[in-house]
Amino acid sequence: MNITFLGTSSGVPTLTRNVSSLALKLSQTAEVWLFDCGEGTQHQIMKSNIKSSQIKKIFITHMHGDHIYGLPGLLATLGLSGNSNGIEIYGPSELKSFVTSALQNSFCKLAFPLHFVEVEDFAAFNKILFENEKLEVQCGCLKHRLPAYGYRVSEKDKPGIFDIKKAEDLNIPAGPIYSELQAGKTVKLKDGRSFNGKDFCGPPRKGKSFVYCTDTVFSESAVDLSKNADLLVHESTFSKEDEKMAYEKLHSTTIMAAKTALLSNAKKLIITHFSPRYTQKSSIKPSDLLKEAQKIFPNTFLAKDFLTLEIK
Repeated sequence: MNITFLGTSSGVPTLTRNVSSLALKLSQTAEVWLFDCGEGTQHQIMKSNIKSSQIKKIFITHMHGDHIYGLPGLLATLGLSGNSNGIEIYGPSELKSFVTSALQNSFCKLAFPLHFVEVEDFAAFNKILFENEKLEVQCGCLKHRLPAYGYRVSEKDKPGIFDIKKAEDLNIPAGPIYSELQAGKTVKLKDGRSFNGKDFCGPPRKGKSFVYCTDTVFSESAVDLSKNADLLVHESTFSKEDEKMAYEKLHSTTIMAAKTALLSNAKKLIITHFSPRYTQKSSIKPSDLLKEAQKIFPNTFLAKDFLTLEIK
């Protein structure tokens, strides 16, 4: 899996940062999953290495405009291009009426189906939001001025590394049989010999996990959702000096984000969703935000628009 930041500003766009959006590209397929879709997201996609035609799922954290205003436009563009076979949209229960109303009132008819999934019950009762043979998605309640939800994408454990030399030494013919053995299956050859795939594979490889938390003040549910994550992307709207404002607006400071990573035993933290008040010309710069977080959680990095990295 790898991620691309499409927007890292909070509230309003700036000259260097668009509002919230992040693309997750799955290594197992050609699919792209979008997390939030602020105004201008489709322009950001066009400037990135992401193909909009590969978007299959969209996860929305909450109903504030800087996280959803780009969604109707993106869907309309996908409809005009004719490259989509359908999209699943996950988010608060109000999301469906917002999207359908925007499309209907602008006389936009999509040539592909939209499937909406309301996440409230999944978050409240800790139920799996989506699952297939390779991936699992969970969501959790965050703490904001209106209902907000964080998302966790976890790869399921992968088979151990296949010992090709051992198979070759036993004169097992290459091809589909190797795939079956790597999957741990027992295969029987035409010559009557039988082999157990587990004898050819090393220990299972732990799947990677990614967590996306915005918007929220510090919350235990975010810590729970982020337990042992390989990568935590967490909002850091405010500096520690503006902690009072963070509590008033129910956003996180750099310290809150770092504390979440520390308590959850996450491997890496990337902070994002920065207030436009912090610029290279202000008394508190983005680099200062990074230093604040690193004092609590050293393996912290600063998000910027179009930053792309592999989840390791």
